[in-house]
Amino acid sequence: MSFRYRLTPAPAQEAVLRDHCGHARYTWNLAVEQHSHWHPGRTSAPGYLEQCRQLTAARAGHQWLAAGSQTVQQQALRDFTQAMAAFCDPANPAGRPSWRKAGRNEGFRIVGRGRQWDVRRVSRHVGQVWVPKAGWVRFRWSRDVPPDARSYRVTLDRAGRWHVAFAVIPAPVPAPGNGQTMGIDRGVAVSAALSTGQPLRCPALTARERARLRRLQRKLARATRGSKRRGRVRHAIARLRAREADRRKDWAEKASTDIAQRFDLIRVEDLKIKNMTRSAKGTRENPGRNVRAKAGLNRGILGSGWGLLVRRLEEKAPGRVEKIKPHFTSQRCSACGQADRGSRESQAVFRCTACGFAANADVNAAINIAAGHAVTARGGDGVARPVNREPQLLLRSG
Repeated sequence: MSFRYRLTPAPAQEAVLRDHCGHARYTWNLAVEQHSHWHPGRTSAPGYLEQCRQLTAARAGHQWLAAGSQTVQQQALRDFTQAMAAFCDPANPAGRPSWRKAGRNEGFRIVGRGRQWDVRRVSRHVGQVWVPKAGWVRFRWSRDVPPDARSYRVTLDRAGRWHVAFAVIPAPVPAPGNGQTMGIDRGVAVSAALSTGQPLRCPALTARERARLRRLQRKLARATRGSKRRGRVRHAIARLRAREADRRKDWAEKASTDIAQRFDLIRVEDLKIKNMTRSAKGTRENPGRNVRAKAGLNRGILGSGWGLLVRRLEEKAPGRVEKIKPHFTSQRCSACGQADRGSRESQAVFRCTACGFAANADVNAAINIAAGHAVTARGGDGVARPVNREPQLLLRSG
């Protein structure tokens, strides 16, 4: 986890920070290029120590690279090494490290403390952090900086905002010890429905902000590539997107902390969000159907913060989050156990065709998730005769 703060560098300091970002991006891309030439049967690509030796030789031959911070450049190589280790990890595989682009992946990392960097508080809402080559850079002191932080990362987002994030390993949220279990059903209309009946909705842009975003997107489509007007429009769009992302992160942090503090066991559906939000365009030979509707659904899923909420729950309540199969949890009656697609009258209404139990559809699904019930394709859990099962012949006794 990282404690992030808004950084406010002076113009001269901002130029130094941009140079650090460029050096880190250049070093990362060199490492990506080296590893892109390697394949099984060829000599192994250089490791971190060999790349550091090559970096020393490159700094001796290029004055513009030597003018930057060696710590920034070495940490870019360290980040790449960690990314490759995650890519090769069969237990938790990650994506292959790819190229970093100017204006999109801007940032660098500093490790150590004392001689490398330090932090101090200037006033009630202002602090300063020491950045190599830039000196003391001011940031907004919104909360205390953790004393055990040993590294920090400076980033520049597309909206033009600088941030500094101090990396620490926080203590998990203690369990309340009440033995209660919570089920969470994630959706689009209701971002997360709790088994207690409480709906949680991830905040998004207002109607006025969405209208302004559409106008800006149309203006961007008409702007000439490379023009200053296009740059201003892109910056305005990025600011709106950043505002939406900030609201989503704030909601996920508050909701996950509240849930982790109230319940001992938390159960969620094991959803493959990456597969669910895959584009439906298809290919030129086999074009997809309902592409625009599927794109709207994908935006709704990603805007609801499904993955972010569960990830923060797993980090704040380690060992207390269980994932169950999502099969037919929205069609199963939490009262009698029957599973029938006809019971789901609408997006919000569930009325069991067997026992007549009626409830909010999302809450009913959350209760099934809390109980750990997931009806398989074969059907049922033995409590009631399932509707989604093939008919069987009954043999009469003699």
